[in-house]
Amino acid sequence: MATATSRAPVVITGIGVVTPGGCTPDELWATLRSGRSTAATLDHLELSRHKVRIGCRVRGLDEVGLVSAKDARRMDPFALYGTTAALAAHRDAGAPAPDPARTAVVVGNAVGGRTTSDQESAHFTADGPHRVNPLMPLLTMPNAAAAQIAMRLHWTGPATTIATTCASGADAIGHAVALLQSDRADVVIAGGCEATLSPVTLAGFGNLNAVSLRNDEPERASRPFDADRDGFVMGEGAGFVVLERAADAKARGARQYAEVAGYGATSDAYHLSMPLPDGAGAAGAMTAALTDAGLTPADIVHINAHGTSTPHNDRAEAAALNKVFGPGGPPVTASKSVIGHLIGAAGAVELIAAVGAMRACEVPPTANHERLEPGMDIDVVHRSPRAVASGPALSNSFGFGGHNASVVVVPV
Repeated sequence: MATATSRAPVVITGIGVVTPGGCTPDELWATLRSGRSTAATLDHLELSRHKVRIGCRVRGLDEVGLVSAKDARRMDPFALYGTTAALAAHRDAGAPAPDPARTAVVVGNAVGGRTTSDQESAHFTADGPHRVNPLMPLLTMPNAAAAQIAMRLHWTGPATTIATTCASGADAIGHAVALLQSDRADVVIAGGCEATLSPVTLAGFGNLNAVSLRNDEPERASRPFDADRDGFVMGEGAGFVVLERAADAKARGARQYAEVAGYGATSDAYHLSMPLPDGAGAAGAMTAALTDAGLTPADIVHINAHGTSTPHNDRAEAAALNKVFGPGGPPVTASKSVIGHLIGAAGAVELIAAVGAMRACEVPPTANHERLEPGMDIDVVHRSPRAVASGPALSNSFGFGGHNASVVVVPV
């Protein structure tokens, strides 16, 4: 479907993922389609005295083999996940080799190298300053993933990191599209990466009362829009796409997964952790993305919701969906119910999930959704996948600090 604007259409030509649902797009899609959560009890010894002891861990990374064991030891997990997913996307796109100066890397990340930071803080506390790894500043800096990706591909265009918490991955893709449409790059790798399953980070989110405390039944903990939800389950991972102008992709014979047709971003300007209760900021981002794509709400076939499983966020998102689409609206799914909340990587991975659903003409179910909270008038897909027509999809990402991002993809 063509957009209503005169700008060059931008398409996805490569996809790479590192997730709790698997480390290939096919594995991720199969996991999402199953509607079964990947959450499990974590094995940190320190967590025995914590109130949060569950999470969704990456699985299958060792089988990918795009980063050597030696190089992996010089990366925090967030950068390892991001570099692996980006290189996989590049390979999937047919390894495009443009003028290195006409390239770009855009990475969404919220917290940087938390695993390394926590480890080195423990060394400092136990044994003093001399035990702190001299590479710690390089391992923990949020731009480490962008630097690693650029170095491995020898791409000399801009390598940028965007930090808008849970909207980071979606904002990275929106920024990448702008680079291509303004002719500042010919090929862009964009996405998000995160690794936050450390005891300190989990303790912080637990004390914030943002995560589920269903430690005895982790597979039932994440339940977006369900009346019995009590918070999200932390996940980890990365998702990256290769983006090109459609004409350039066609000229080199590249496979085109979807067109990234619209992007919208707003700020609630309201609270560091709470969304606007009426969902006005989120609704604004969705409306802006639809306008950018030259579409109306009636054109959207399905929505991949932000769907954190926290009481306030789900309620605000449902209100926002009602504002934009009216009661009921298009079928809604929430990937976080299956793979957890990937924070800075969530927006990119969930956009990839939306592309998978669009191409399969099938919306995967929302895990653990049993009873819609009274007052939420949205159509949550649950229990089993639902067949839908081929057509545009919308992916939502709303972050702490009031950052809202929505992305529209359309078939090609």
